[in-house]
Amino acid sequence: MKISVKWLGDYVALPPSVDELARKLTAAGLEIEGVERPGEGLRGVVVAQIRESVQHPNADKLSVTQVDIGGSALFQVVCGAKNFKVGDKVPLATVGAKLPNGMEIKQAALRGVDSFGMLCSAKELGITEDSSGLLILSPDAKLGIPIAEAIGLDDSVLEVNVTPNRPDALSHLGIAREVGVVTGAQLKVPQPKPAESGKPVAELVKVRIDAKERCSRYAARVVEGVTIQPSPQWMQDRLKACGVRAINNVVDVTNYVLLEYGQPLHAFDLDKVAGQEIIVRTAKPGEKLRTLDDKERTLDADDLVIADRDRAQALAGVMGGGDSEVTQGTKRIVIESAHFHGSGVRRSAKRYALHTEASHRFERGADLDAVLPALDRAAQLIAELSGGTVVPGRVDVQPEPLAPRRATLRYARVEKVLGVAVPEAEVRRILTALGFKSVEETQGQTTFEVPRARVDVEREEDLMEEVARVYGYDNIPARLPRGLETLAPEPLSMEAERRLRHALGGVGLSEVVNYSFVAPKSLEVLGGKEAPIALMNPLSVEQSVMRTSLLPGLLENLSRSVRHQVESVGIYETGRAYFRDAQGGQGMRPAAREVPRVAGLVWGLRGGGRSWTQKDSRVDFYDAKGAVEALLHALHVEGVAFTPAEAPAYHPRSCAQVALKDGTVLGHVGEVHPRVTKALGLPEGVFVFELDTDPLYAAARLVPQAAGLPKYPAVLRDLAVVVPLELRNEEVRRVILEVGAPLVEDALVFDVYTGKPIPEGKKNLAYALRYRSPERTLTDAEVTAAHQRIITEVNQRLGAALRA
Repeated sequence: MKISVKWLGDYVALPPSVDELARKLTAAGLEIEGVERPGEGLRGVVVAQIRESVQHPNADKLSVTQVDIGGSALFQVVCGAKNFKVGDKVPLATVGAKLPNGMEIKQAALRGVDSFGMLCSAKELGITEDSSGLLILSPDAKLGIPIAEAIGLDDSVLEVNVTPNRPDALSHLGIAREVGVVTGAQLKVPQPKPAESGKPVAELVKVRIDAKERCSRYAARVVEGVTIQPSPQWMQDRLKACGVRAINNVVDVTNYVLLEYGQPLHAFDLDKVAGQEIIVRTAKPGEKLRTLDDKERTLDADDLVIADRDRAQALAGVMGGGDSEVTQGTKRIVIESAHFHGSGVRRSAKRYALHTEASHRFERGADLDAVLPALDRAAQLIAELSGGTVVPGRVDVQPEPLAPRRATLRYARVEKVLGVAVPEAEVRRILTALGFKSVEETQGQTTFEVPRARVDVEREEDLMEEVARVYGYDNIPARLPRGLETLAPEPLSMEAERRLRHALGGVGLSEVVNYSFVAPKSLEVLGGKEAPIALMNPLSVEQSVMRTSLLPGLLENLSRSVRHQVESVGIYETGRAYFRDAQGGQGMRPAAREVPRVAGLVWGLRGGGRSWTQKDSRVDFYDAKGAVEALLHALHVEGVAFTPAEAPAYHPRSCAQVALKDGTVLGHVGEVHPRVTKALGLPEGVFVFELDTDPLYAAARLVPQAAGLPKYPAVLRDLAVVVPLELRNEEVRRVILEVGAPLVEDALVFDVYTGKPIPEGKKNLAYALRYRSPERTLTDAEVTAAHQRIITEVNQRLGAALRA
């Protein structure tokens, strides 16, 4: 946002220097990114009048002039331009001046004639590229004044970085209010009172708002008998300083008032408005509009338009239409001042790539209370500059008047929150100067009515932030923060996650972080039963739903790695999966059910790549299972069972369910189903795991627990049983430990054998049993008796036969 310091001075007394002004505004939260001083390079250049001009005696293309700068003597200057005449006022660069192009003016003799300065063109002054002749100034220019003052460059322009939450600062009056607050100067707001005559405005134009949810207010005034001509130089200079091109007196006034009040305006040629009726409605599907940039656009049904009886005439809050544009033949205009809702304006501006001064303000939140003052100000200026007449009255349509917000401030809390005692009188002064009105007073607190322009103020803390930035952050003393004597212990889940990361990193997996948004196809191919949550405004189709599994992200990581010819991939991710919740969003309940998970993936050559020791062996199921066992070991989670299972995303031949000893299912580990790898264009032999971490962390033993060394010796016995092929080791081991308790410490399978002489359909499982008593040394008889009970029970319960 460009702010003219000269213009700003119309509304408030300014600090002595521009640098001081910039420092105060920056300290108050309006960062000044830079200060432009266009007249700085024109020091020593003044307004001069040519009193005499004769041919140079020694050069046909040169003239010898006598110029007057308002003093007692004339200056002799040799000039090569031919576009002037005696009596013209032109820029004179005096001896010692240094022009913007680096030229330093010195007294010199040109072809034998002394020259005391140089008469300048616009290019030499750095104003335009015109170098065809001298810059001819206005006859009214005062002799001897700096040229910067004569051509309106005696100004400084502040480049203000206005954050999106402060649309109130997108105007000169908004910045002037801030200056008045931080300096204590009185704010001088224009009080427009246009002179009116003629028929009432209601007889000339009608306004109807059909899209009430998109337009809070629409006001209009009519000015008749206008003459379209260039606006005065002072207005052109101010617009130019703010980066706005001058067009004509009517359009320039609408831009001038926008920069003054921050309220966008638009002027229509009333004679081009069919039926002299303005309708605020949404566009019809396929409706056409030729905008002011002379492009015909096919409108969307979501667009808000300003239409007449027959067609759309403007894209509301963004840009006017060419069919009702103000031209040289315009005699009657209707001025629009409205309040459009920001979200709709933002969508239209984005849809057509039209970021305008108007859309910039409406998107952030324009001031509803500025609609009428800005309209009156524009009508008054247009009448003055065009010779027109303001028609009596305003059309002001406001479907549902909106009450201003209110916020209550408790003065006792100011010091507690800010850390500095601000006197109550100073708090009141600051908020009152910012436009907050006291509407209710009680003991120790005040309820303020929030100015409509302050869209960023909603609650008590916002009021205190206003006090802090104006009172000065530098005035808040540096103190150590108040806190507890002891720190709260770190949640056990954080330590559990830390150990999990270390464990997975220790087995060679690298951590990745993926988006929680995925493509619907990525979840469908995994065979998930629950419909994912769709995003209302996705970045792309590939990120249009919330993930119900961490696997799609890992599989995409693998796909990218394979495309880059990586030979081995080992990755993992911790994150959340998101599921629909029928009661989500009610009360304080989250909108979705979030499930924390950890997932991993291994593929390719074992050991990270080709190696003469590995012989190009590829990873398999046991690499993925080993990663799971590593994280279980790191968390000291015991009794976890891996049992064959079926899951849609996993290959039937290689899938295990991971469950705690109490039966809680953590997840699955196994090979990705060929259907999935084919659909996603992945290679075969991809192994993954995915576990819920909440029950995993709950079962973790993070506090070290130690036991003394056994006092009595163990007795080792082997047990070999022949069982059906489909019988799992865990079932046999569970019976052994159950029956052998409390003497059997552990039962470890050390051999699995099939083939002769084992019957077909059978397998041999060999276990190493360790017997021990904590109270005494076991006798051989006790061990033999316990061993026999185990053999008997295994035979009766599982049909297992002792191998001969």
